[in-house]
Formats: sequence, C-alpha cells, structure tokens
Amino acid sequence: MTTTSPRADLSGGPLDDARAQLAAAIAHLGVSDGIHQMLATSRREMAVSVPLRRDDGSIATYAGFRVQHNFSRGPAKGGLRFSTAVDLDEVRALAMWMSWKCALVDVPYGGAKGGVAIEPRDHSMAELERVTRRYTSEILPIIGPEVDIPAPDIGTDERTMAWIMDTYSASVGHTVPGVVTGKPVSLGGSLGRSMATSRGVAHVALMAMASRGIEPAGATAAVQGFGKVGRGAARLLAEAGVRVQAISDVDGAVWSEAGIDVARLGDHVDEHGSVVGFEAAQVLDPAALVTLDVDVLVPAAVEGVITGANAADVKARIIVEGANGPTTNEADAILADTDVMIVPDILANAGGVIVSYFEWVQANQAYQWTEREVNERLEEKMTRAWHDVVDYAGVHGLSYREAATALAVRRVIEAHELRGLYP
Repeated sequence: MTTTSPRADLSGGPLDDARAQLAAAIAHLGVSDGIHQMLATSRREMAVSVPLRRDDGSIATYAGFRVQHNFSRGPAKGGLRFSTAVDLDEVRALAMWMSWKCALVDVPYGGAKGGVAIEPRDHSMAELERVTRRYTSEILPIIGPEVDIPAPDIGTDERTMAWIMDTYSASVGHTVPGVVTGKPVSLGGSLGRSMATSRGVAHVALMAMASRGIEPAGATAAVQGFGKVGRGAARLLAEAGVRVQAISDVDGAVWSEAGIDVARLGDHVDEHGSVVGFEAAQVLDPAALVTLDVDVLVPAAVEGVITGANAADVKARIIVEGANGPTTNEADAILADTDVMIVPDILANAGGVIVSYFEWVQANQAYQWTEREVNERLEEKMTRAWHDVVDYAGVHGLSYREAATALAVRRVIEAHELRGLYP
C-alpha cells in the first residue's frame, strides 16, 4: 500500500482536474487546509501485480489497482474497469469523484475505484475469468460488503462481478452476495441495475431540457459511447421523442439528420461488434461528434474528451456527462463564457451507484424489490439531487459543477466532523 501527498504527482488529466475541483469547493466553503489535505489524499491505495497464464501457456503480467478515497459516510463504493488506459492517477481521480457522487445523491458510501491495465478484447473469456479471480485474490484484504463494494465499469460486466463474488465467497467459506453490485439477477443482483446509469442520464437530461424550455419531441441529441451507459441513454432519449442524430463507439461514429433508429443500431452492434458499417446512417468523424449542432450532447465514453482544444467549437445547448470526467477544467473555463449548461458527471451518471445501493440493501435483507420500485426510487433520488444542485447554484452564483461538488464536499465534511478524528 502507498500513500501520496495531495500536492504530489500532479501530471495533468483527471487527477489534476479532480483536485482542482476540490480546491474550488474548499475555497467556497471556507474550510481549513487540514481538511483540504485530508480530502485530497486517498485513505487507502493498493497496487498489485496480476499474473495470467494465457490459453497458449505463456505468462503475461498486468498492473492492478484499488483506491479507497474516503470512508466518512460509509463503506467505499466504486467500479472496476479493465482498460489499457488504467493507471494509478486515473483510479485516484475516479475514486475521489465517487466520494462526491455518493454524497450528492445521499447514499451512505465513500468513494472507491479499481482497475486492471488490460485490453479485454484481446483475451478469451477464460483468460478474463482468471485475471478477475487473481486480481480479486490480491485485493481481498481490503474489500468486503461492509468495507469496499466493487461494481462494473468500462470493460467489465455482471459476469465479472459474479467471478469476484465467487472468489471472495470461497475465501471466507460462505456466499456473500453483498460484496459486489451489478451482479446477475439470479445471483442476487437488482432488477433495473443494468439500465440504472442510462436511466439516470436520460432522466436528468429531460429535466435539464425542461429547464431550458426544450420539448423532447423537437430536440436533437448526440451520444458519444454506445456501451453500458450510452446505449441505454440513447434508447431512452429516443423513446422520449428526442432525435438522436449521432452515436459513436471506440471504432467509429454514425450520423443521420432524421435521427438514428437506436434499436436497429443496437442489433447491428450485437451482430458486428461496432457501429461501423451501419447502413441506415452516414459515416461521421468521431472527433466531430462533440461539436455537432444539437440540443443535447451526452459524452458517455471516457474522461477528457471535451478539452481546451475543442470546447470553443461545442454547439450543444446542454451537455449531460454520462462518463466520468469527460470535460476538462480548461474546457469548463471556456464553456463558462457561453450559454452551454453542463450537468456534471457526479450528478448525471449517479443512477448506477444509486441502484447499486439498492442492490446492496436488498442483499442485506435477502429480499428483492420489483423493477418498478427500483425505477421509482431511482427517479426520486435523481430528481431530489437535481433540485438540490439547481437551488444551490442559484443561491450562490455557481455553475452546476461547482454547486454539485460544493454540496457533496460539505456533506462529506459534516460526516467527518460528526465522527471526529481518531485518535
């Protein structure tokens, strides 16, 4: 385990952005430097080596990480991603954002995140299972249903969570459904979990549109990313009447003036593995998607896609951040001088952690809620958080990102101060 100074290793990118956002919130709240230092530093970090015996008998070794940012409001909570872009600083930033996200939507968790620097598409299912189980065995000392609860993220899914649950359960000698969320429903997963993040993104997008007087039936949207979040968000926006004109994935992008048939595109992706080659739309340069003239832009892929280099060209009236950290601080500063509304990630994509909390509660009760109950409770929490952010921003003259971060940081600080500092 390693710990770093909050002023160290500022290499730019998501960690730099996360710490700058925290610093702005601390300045707004007038909190001491000691509290700032504590919140800028992860409580616990683990870096592990993850060796894999490949199907051909060769050995490969990958870097794995688990970062637990804060425990003041409860056990740590956060996703696990498999991506070659994973490094410790990225995971630190994502864990910090998870702390604020959980506090903002009022679920009793602190933030965590994990990752393995591996490209899932280059590995067989058997290899991915072995990597997952070995990674789980390495981080076993710091996870558990009352300690740190992983969930799916980029490159992982409900099957990954089933392997983690089984590995952990085997180590303690009994089945522990609450050690992860995002599991298959047949293993204690929650109904509605697979669409939760997408549903939250779509719900908050529609509220943002209503606040700007934009009717869904006459609105247009572009969605970057057609994975766990973007695909569902595109579908739900289309069902609400929005013309989704552009969609991209890691391999390419497609565009249609009349709007893309999202269900048909989904069938194409299921068959071919990518949006590339979809005949019912035109080919689009993926980089051009974020600058299209649409009402709503949903960046739902990875962090750092709206930057100082392209922010001035953004034409969308509303940006709803389905991904974590898709807009850099430099881009934020540029967009602040325009009329673009940014619904920040810690609010927009919080549906996943909300329903993860519901799944954890159901596991603790050994009881399952109906999908309707889950969706209604999700909508209730997203709506309350939206109004909290809008009201706070209006009272204090802040952007929605500044307001959301300040609200969340204040709630974490309140919990810390009530608990006190041990010893």
